[in-house]
Amino acid sequence: MTHLQAGLSSETTEKARLELNENPDSLHADIQQVRDMIVTRPDIGFLRTDDDFILRFLRARKFNQAETFRLLAQYFQFRQQNLDMFQSFKVDDPGIKRALMDGFPGVLETPDQHGRKILILFASNWDQGRNSFTDILRAILLSLEVLIENPELQINGFILIIDWSNFSFKQASKLTPNILKQAIEGLQDSFPARFGGIHFVNQPWYIHAMYTIIKPFLKDKTRKRIFLHGNNLNSLHQLILPDCLPSEFGGTLPPYDMGIWARTLLGPNYNDETEYTLTYDALHVKENYGGRDKECADKLLKRGCCSSYGNHLPKIIWHKLAQHNPQHAGEALYRKDSNIRGL
Repeated sequence: MTHLQAGLSSETTEKARLELNENPDSLHADIQQVRDMIVTRPDIGFLRTDDDFILRFLRARKFNQAETFRLLAQYFQFRQQNLDMFQSFKVDDPGIKRALMDGFPGVLETPDQHGRKILILFASNWDQGRNSFTDILRAILLSLEVLIENPELQINGFILIIDWSNFSFKQASKLTPNILKQAIEGLQDSFPARFGGIHFVNQPWYIHAMYTIIKPFLKDKTRKRIFLHGNNLNSLHQLILPDCLPSEFGGTLPPYDMGIWARTLLGPNYNDETEYTLTYDALHVKENYGGRDKECADKLLKRGCCSSYGNHLPKIIWHKLAQHNPQHAGEALYRKDSNIRGL
């Protein structure tokens, strides 16, 4: 085992070998092969290329160097093309803070039976007068940045559960094609996380219809990992044991505390809505989530990471998602923003 695998349990190390093709004897060579490809994309500012950083991309693509480099390039390109999303990419940004306090996302302390971290979203909690979808997406991406520092999660991955109970048609009409496309690009195409499953529960017909329409824009691997359970929690429990779930999902754990992840990131004063002076304090993570996450927080702290369609909705989404008009931004402008440097 090399220092790059330090802290991994023996079970996780073996899982990385069997499932991800991770070989401790060739880790440094694998990383260097990816790093050598950077010169082929001078249009992208690769702001971080250290071993630990590249390793998480290798794990996300099962040590296929070409696919790893493609993901690495897309990670930075997405940030260049969406500069406004990352100009204040930290927990004390007002928009991100509000989203975190409203439970976007929720993060369970207990992993599933395969060691995967469970993220949950209660869609009806989206107060569209308070939180923009972009700020919710930013809060999710920032949370993933914190969590992915844990090498165990780089290997075991994540589960996402979205509860659509009481999510109104009016709320759904705000899920415009552009923001859905942005979410797909940011989570599916541009982030080094392994999602073992995305579970919809209690989804109304219009969410089902919308998913059917955006389905062609998802990768085949992503489509196979999306499960529409409706109100059948038994099918959810066949994939995630009830012992790992809060009572809202028919689990044996207590009801989920919507503020637990926000308190982890923002600290005990997270209820203060008038002063946005809190910074990312690694101590909060140490107190709430343990030593491994304290190390992850320390790394982030050092790097400064913590920045009515009516009945025609499905038709419009289909039409708009077919249009590809990405925003371009130069590397020079990207490098000027100190708030996103180091991501």
